[in-house]
Amino acid sequence: MSVQRIQELRILLERYSREYYLNDAPSVPDSEYDALMNELRQLEQEHPECYDPNSVTERVNGFVSDSFQKITHKRPMLSLGNAYSYEDLKAFEKRVVDEVGTVNFEVELKIDGLAMSITYRDGRFVQAVTRGDGIVGEDVSNNVRTIRSLPLHIDLQEEIEIRGEVYMPKKSFERLNEERRMAQEEEFANPRNAAAGSIRQLDSAVAAKRGLDGFWYHVCDAKKWASTHSESLAMLDRLGFVTNPLRRVFTNMDDVWNYILTITKQRPDLPYEIDGMVIKVDSLDAQEQLGNTIRVPKWAIAYKFPAEEVVSEIEDIFVTVGRTGKITPNAKLKPVRIAGTSVSYAQLHNEDMIRNKDIRIGDAVVVRKAGDIIPEVVRSLKERRNGQQVPYEFPKFCPVCNAPLYRFDQEADHYCMNTECGARIVESIVHFASRDAMNIDGLGSKKVEQLHDAGLLNKVEDIYDLKYETEKMLALDKMGQVSVDKLIQAIEKSKENPLEKLLYGLGIRHVGEKAAKLLAQHFVSMDSLRNASKEMLVNIKDIGETTAEALIAFFAEEENQQMLLSLKNHGLRMDTDPVEVKESLFTNKKVVLTGSLQYFTRSEATELLESLGAKVSGSVSKQTDLVIYGEAAGSKLAKAQQLNIATMSEQELYERLQEIEQENKEVL
Repeated sequence: MSVQRIQELRILLERYSREYYLNDAPSVPDSEYDALMNELRQLEQEHPECYDPNSVTERVNGFVSDSFQKITHKRPMLSLGNAYSYEDLKAFEKRVVDEVGTVNFEVELKIDGLAMSITYRDGRFVQAVTRGDGIVGEDVSNNVRTIRSLPLHIDLQEEIEIRGEVYMPKKSFERLNEERRMAQEEEFANPRNAAAGSIRQLDSAVAAKRGLDGFWYHVCDAKKWASTHSESLAMLDRLGFVTNPLRRVFTNMDDVWNYILTITKQRPDLPYEIDGMVIKVDSLDAQEQLGNTIRVPKWAIAYKFPAEEVVSEIEDIFVTVGRTGKITPNAKLKPVRIAGTSVSYAQLHNEDMIRNKDIRIGDAVVVRKAGDIIPEVVRSLKERRNGQQVPYEFPKFCPVCNAPLYRFDQEADHYCMNTECGARIVESIVHFASRDAMNIDGLGSKKVEQLHDAGLLNKVEDIYDLKYETEKMLALDKMGQVSVDKLIQAIEKSKENPLEKLLYGLGIRHVGEKAAKLLAQHFVSMDSLRNASKEMLVNIKDIGETTAEALIAFFAEEENQQMLLSLKNHGLRMDTDPVEVKESLFTNKKVVLTGSLQYFTRSEATELLESLGAKVSGSVSKQTDLVIYGEAAGSKLAKAQQLNIATMSEQELYERLQEIEQENKEVL
């Protein structure tokens, strides 16, 4: 009888929870709910054999995990192509109609949260996996299970995978930051960061307290149950999932655009953050016919809101020192919210920018996020000056080591040339360990500062001696055995990185990620690169004289030679795998990309073309063999037509690449 009562209570309490958290219409008072919950907890304690992770009691009990298991998605979780204007949306509509005819478009709010895939089997919640890199994510089931609006049981026995966005409502975010302020802990910058941090808590009891929620917007293999995307979302409604009620279906893009304008006005008053709108072809048959590119579905696009501009006040201007010694001026702002984030600082780039824009301490200024990410000062509001504003004098000495600052000819930036400067040391190590360089997880800026202050990290090669300093690391604040072990493992794994990652991580002036890859592919080994002459270097496409001179100067320094020898002796890889260029119609062709690309990013298109033997250039000349154009192509396309240079649309490029891929499969 007790076992039967346990099942009855679980079903009943889950229904009451859904009424309260989902429908905002509870059918019983809180006292009744609490009494039934206490009865269930008591019965579960008496009958441990009835344990069920999907019991309503487990939403808050908590489960502490050592780590998150990596899970390969059954179907890739793709990104969305971006649109920034009405014209971009009309171009998307034209591509769709040209390929599949007239369709309806379903429009949804683009929630600023964490993409998630959840799976149900035999009517039970079984797994939640983060997007990760789109191919492999992390199992965060215990934390997602704590979301009170999420049904743990559904009236569907077939296996179903549903995708959506886990987010933190504005009220939960404000409450959480208030708690962190009271505890003198660092506040979260925005609700998205707070949601991501909550989902990655190893203790699910912490996640349960954070007040997370979720909107669910996609059913995998939806044609099993529906003929349109909107019908599949209606099915989710019936099953008890939360779908966004502001979604709409329209017959044309003009109506879509009018709805976007409506939501734009409502955006500040929504109880959650959004950063755009998502437009999807509603017909599932048409979606299937349109298909996907390598990274994005061709049947959907995300309209991104333009960068929000606000007015703030510059309270102070100060400079920071980068890994190369570059001095960057920054504005300390009166805190202001931009696009859902509290902003207190903005970059001012260099002395010339401050002077040309006449930016002064005390100025009222217009601030925005460049690309909706990096805060920047757009202009000062000179008409608001009252005589209290102070012009900024750029420093002549490094704020960290007091060495004289130097400005190179033809450059706008100032540099601290002291290689022993503490700030340069920390920043160079942080860059070396960063994701795009050696990708040493756990060696971020705060950890590097801590280890540097403790005397354990004074140069890049010291990273690989940390395994001999575990006792000293364990004595430091917030460095337990598990975190130290993981850091050492990540350091050892980084030794396997190919030459291009090491080259970029070294922070050689003018050698960015692209140049590092070009150099590694051309020379294959560090020894070959180190012995290259200036003439050999400048003959490589996109490696100019400035970069060549910087490389030669780097390798000529005795200190750098000793560092490379030390890294080699520590077991770091000093070569890369030669790139096998496939023969194709692009081989040895000089190609120019122009216009707005929809199927690829510019860098993806460049990488694909170069892998097929093309030489991609940024300008059109008589030596150009082919111009590939996207939407809103301008002067470069016109010049190509004037010079009778062959042209190809991005659509044609995509189709040709698919043909090449198919040919390669057939050969295999």
